[in-house]
Amino acid sequence: MNEIARNSTRLDSYVDRYAARTKGMTASEIRALFAVASRPEVVSLAGGMPNISGLPLDIVGNAISDLIAHQGPTALQYGSGQGDPVLREQITDVMRLEGIDAHPDDIVITVGSQQAVDLVTRIFCDPGDVVLCEAPSYVGALGVFKSFQCDVVHVEMDADGLVPEALRQAITAVKAAGKRIKFLYTIPNFHNPAGVTLSLARRREVLEICREADILVLEDNPYGLLGFDQEPMRAMRADEAEGVIYLGSFSKTFAPGFRVGWALAPHAVREKLVLAQESATLCPSSFSQMAISAYLREHDWQGQIKGFREMYRERRDAMVDALATHMPAACTWNVPSGGFYVWLTLPPGIDAKAMLPRAVTARVAYVPGTAFFADGFGSGSMRLSFCYPTPDRIREGVRRLAGVLEQELELRETFGAMSPAPGLNPRSGYDGPSTDMT
Repeated sequence: MNEIARNSTRLDSYVDRYAARTKGMTASEIRALFAVASRPEVVSLAGGMPNISGLPLDIVGNAISDLIAHQGPTALQYGSGQGDPVLREQITDVMRLEGIDAHPDDIVITVGSQQAVDLVTRIFCDPGDVVLCEAPSYVGALGVFKSFQCDVVHVEMDADGLVPEALRQAITAVKAAGKRIKFLYTIPNFHNPAGVTLSLARRREVLEICREADILVLEDNPYGLLGFDQEPMRAMRADEAEGVIYLGSFSKTFAPGFRVGWALAPHAVREKLVLAQESATLCPSSFSQMAISAYLREHDWQGQIKGFREMYRERRDAMVDALATHMPAACTWNVPSGGFYVWLTLPPGIDAKAMLPRAVTARVAYVPGTAFFADGFGSGSMRLSFCYPTPDRIREGVRRLAGVLEQELELRETFGAMSPAPGLNPRSGYDGPSTDMT
């Protein structure tokens, strides 16, 4: 076949021109679900969208109207690459709830905390560098690490979060292989997707392990203020100023549409983050920052968060009760104490990814566990989100999901478990944290 004919059959005629790092740029399983899960007849237990129906939209609207009327020329103009100084000062008040005593000068405003993960990876990681991540881990972060050609090494979790001994073993193995570990990426509070929380004792131990091994900790904490029955836990950054970069976000405690997050970093790292921010976006949105600043100044934002906590707790209870009522006995799941997610482990032999098309046909959606691993594991688990649907929709979604699972079990009993592809055992290896967490 000549070159012209070969090019004419390609779906992408630019395929030979892309940089090598684009091989790591693939659509996540969550993104692939959005088109289907957004249909009104489908109960989506997939997306982690905050439920902003509890926001006082009249107050937010008035604050934005006043902002445009009185500060429009500033709000609609370019701003600082580091972010609005007034908002950075207010963020120190937010972080103080988790024991962090910080200076506004060490905060960099980002386009959501997702961009903060990207910027940190950009300034620290070369191709082939290792990033340690919990198993499972946030799909958005895994996508960033893959796009920068990092090697992800997963570290086991259990009901108390990251297992310190597993972290020690992972560090030893990576160093023995002659590779460089650039940082540990962790979501210590109400983990996405596992729903577990790193205990206070383990936080201290993990910090000590990383301090001894000279490994930076990237503490991603979008859910920390959304505990259902407890005050916010002390952040890891509160006890380690130089060895931890802390990431925060207003997406879960206010509204994701503004796309405002932040990174709190040691001073030297802060400078690099500002330079990276300026090259990526020039500056974060002045309008979004000033709108959030006005909200924090004029509204009882802590009272609003309390309302969100109560709303999400009601949804958590609806999901856990429905799982207990409808799910087959061989299923297990955790009962999260905050956040958005339940991690469900399926009976042996059931593949969550293979089952998904049949679940969508039954008008219910979830995210297969494989989305949250860099190495193909997780097929025997799924993430269920309770944050967005109403309690009644959650119960109906779980009922539909249980029906699909019962059919899968009946088929397996009739025909036996399907054999995996040669060389691939979807249940082999570590499949996620133990779900004996009640």
